[in-house]
Amino acid sequence: MSSSNNPDIVPNAPADQPRPLSVLRALIDAVDHELLRLLARRNGLVTEVAAYKRSTRMMIRDPQRENEIITDRRKRATPLGLPPDTIESLFRLMLWASRDRQAALGAELPQDIETKTVAIIGGHGSIGRLMANLFADLGHAVMIADLDTKLTPAEAAALADVVLICVPIDDTVKVIAEVGPHVRADAVLADVTSTKTAPVAAMLEHTTASVVGTHPLFGPSVHSLQGQRLALVPARGDDWAQWFTQMFTARGINVVQTTAEQHDQAMAIVQVLTHFSTEVAGLAMAMLNVPLENTLRFTSPVYLMEMLMTARHFAQDPDLYASIQMSNPRTAEVTETFERAAKQWRATIASGDHEQVRRLFEQVHKYFGDFTDQAMTQSNYLIDRLVERM
Repeated sequence: MSSSNNPDIVPNAPADQPRPLSVLRALIDAVDHELLRLLARRNGLVTEVAAYKRSTRMMIRDPQRENEIITDRRKRATPLGLPPDTIESLFRLMLWASRDRQAALGAELPQDIETKTVAIIGGHGSIGRLMANLFADLGHAVMIADLDTKLTPAEAAALADVVLICVPIDDTVKVIAEVGPHVRADAVLADVTSTKTAPVAAMLEHTTASVVGTHPLFGPSVHSLQGQRLALVPARGDDWAQWFTQMFTARGINVVQTTAEQHDQAMAIVQVLTHFSTEVAGLAMAMLNVPLENTLRFTSPVYLMEMLMTARHFAQDPDLYASIQMSNPRTAEVTETFERAAKQWRATIASGDHEQVRRLFEQVHKYFGDFTDQAMTQSNYLIDRLVERM
């Protein structure tokens, strides 16, 4: 065999001399290209799996099968000299991509699904567009009514089987009052608002149709719906609540069924407290006026995560965050508690009392309980992924 045709052989090179970097990189490229071809083959098999699951009405996610795959791949990695944790991360990403592919192919949709007419009120907004695409991808006929469409919200509501209110939070109750009376009694009126008590009450008041409250616990800029969560409040008409659950689940979304009151109580922490603490930290940094680049020179992974989330927060719509916090019925209680907690920590630090710091740490650690172990494992994973990009 001619050595000129074999990249593994360097002509006239001594046996103990390393191969040139250009050759090594070419070999790595060749291996990577083969990996891509293998992933494409795997993706083709996933397409067949999706068709099988749809024909047999199997669920997309099979936790037992996923655990078997992870255990097997970790076991096979060690004798090959590969780090099991890294291999597990790679295969978990592939499993996520597999579920996303199956959901996009409608693996959990029944073959005999009945097509509905869905009216998206506010369909030209960011969340409205997302919902319009979601239902269209599932095979439903979608109508959009917005401020710049000839089709009015009332006209769309009268024609549709499903009427979904996707307008700004501050306008939701007003639009519900205008649209609700036009919704057919055999149809359903739903919303996507970040609070649920007031919108659900308004829908129950202004229509005789079924009523379902929803809240996507993700933003319109997500790269995939796979694994995202959505809160669902069945208020009137169990069949329609089941229909929404089936549709969202088919697209890979995890549906969390709740009441309007339970939802708003949880959102007072998940949204109000989280946003408020981020806003206070951001404002404090702006007031201290220390150049951000000076701090990023010395960044730890945790500080970088904090800065990424803070900067992300202030790069978005201020009216949206204002509405989320101002519309939650427990905002005053949460923000006042935050202020008391901040004063307590400040007084403890100012006193120089290490024992009091330990007591406060123990109090909070006890509150988080067993979640602490999960937090350490998952945050370590996030830190590792972030360090890769630093």
